[in-house]
Amino acid sequence: MFLTKRRARAALIAGAASAALLLTSCAGGGSDAGGSDAAADGPSFIYITSDPIGQNEFLKSGKVGIDAVAESYEGTAKTYESKDDATRRSNLEAAIAEAPEVVVMLGFQFADVAKELAEQNPQQKFLLIDTFVDGAPENLYQATFREQEPSYLLGVEAGLLTQADKVGSVLSVDNELLRKYSDGFAEGAKSVNSAVDTVEPQIIGGENPFADPARGKEQALAFASTGVDQVFAVGAASNGGIIEAAAEKGFSTYGVDANQCDLAPGSVVDGTVKAVNKVVETVVGEIMDGTSSAEATSSFGLKEEGMTVVSLTEDAADSGCTVMENADVLAQVEETRDAIVSGELEIASAE
Repeated sequence: MFLTKRRARAALIAGAASAALLLTSCAGGGSDAGGSDAAADGPSFIYITSDPIGQNEFLKSGKVGIDAVAESYEGTAKTYESKDDATRRSNLEAAIAEAPEVVVMLGFQFADVAKELAEQNPQQKFLLIDTFVDGAPENLYQATFREQEPSYLLGVEAGLLTQADKVGSVLSVDNELLRKYSDGFAEGAKSVNSAVDTVEPQIIGGENPFADPARGKEQALAFASTGVDQVFAVGAASNGGIIEAAAEKGFSTYGVDANQCDLAPGSVVDGTVKAVNKVVETVVGEIMDGTSSAEATSSFGLKEEGMTVVSLTEDAADSGCTVMENADVLAQVEETRDAIVSGELEIASAE
């Protein structure tokens, strides 16, 4: 169901340079793209991040998606990186001034400003990913994830693998979005192990909770001291510190957004994969094809392949995830995945 590459005109522009270019502006405010001549008359797309991309796999995936969209439509792409509310607003205002085909915003932090500026600029199409705004105007498309589904699968693994019967999550912040991860993880663990104690999540917090590995490590070490031996790391770019703590203290951890098993071989069991790139390609494709806001795909989970776990991907055998050594656990994960996809098993959301 994902966006099919438009290559019908490829033969007419043989030799043209690729149109997709990376632009960054870590202090806020975007940089202008220098697209190729062949793409000069093509559509333009702008992607705005909630935070600097850095080592944030979630934000990296959005960049991959917007570049793929630009290539598919023989146009140009720009990426503006934000760091706080002020730069999110200024980047969004700068994007609107350029009047691209679609402005894509990634992150729950855009909720209020996205609605406000979409209402003020009805001629511009916007896509807001990772949160939902009530009463959004028709030009503001929205796409969210069912994070609780792959998190439940990881919980099944944790419930089967725990030796201490204590599992829990380390979250960047305590909000409804991240609680979908921790709640799904807890429910999955309890579904296969009635003896398991699902400990209240540990919160990273601080000034930069999504990109503070040192603080993430601190919180993970404190968490591990309570006896938790299966820890779901939901810290975005802070995960490096959580995983480092797992390697030092001997507890097992689970990554988020991409395969993080190679960060500490032997310490990372598995992880969720959030295919933001596919969501960008899908929904922007629907917008470009004239699909109305009411009909556009708005929720992505296991069924839509917008989310999965590393152990269920094509490259799972080479992932380095320790769950690959447990065939019986993998069999139960696959069985549970199939039940969720078919609708036989519905995982409740914290929202």
